[in-house]
Amino acid sequence: MPIFEYKCGKCGQEFEELVFGEETPACPKCGSAKTSKLMSRCRAKSGGEGGDFDMSPSGGGGGGCSSCSGGSCSTCGH
Repeated sequence: MPIFEYKCGKCGQEFEELVFGEETPACPKCGSAKTSKLMSRCRAKSGGEGGDFDMSPSGGGGGGCSSCSGGSCSTCGH
């Protein structure tokens, strides 16, 4: 089961919750049922040291070199 990030519409608390099916969790701080799912950043890990990389659009990893910021640069052609 996936873990989702939520934000409470009443108190503003952000929290993670293991969700089964389509249930909507209550806020662990105030108990409100007015919670909304947040857009989570996707993260992957490959083996070895330094193997973490960010796959989110804001992570900047869209190209093939470290100088790319948007997935298109003249340095590497990606």
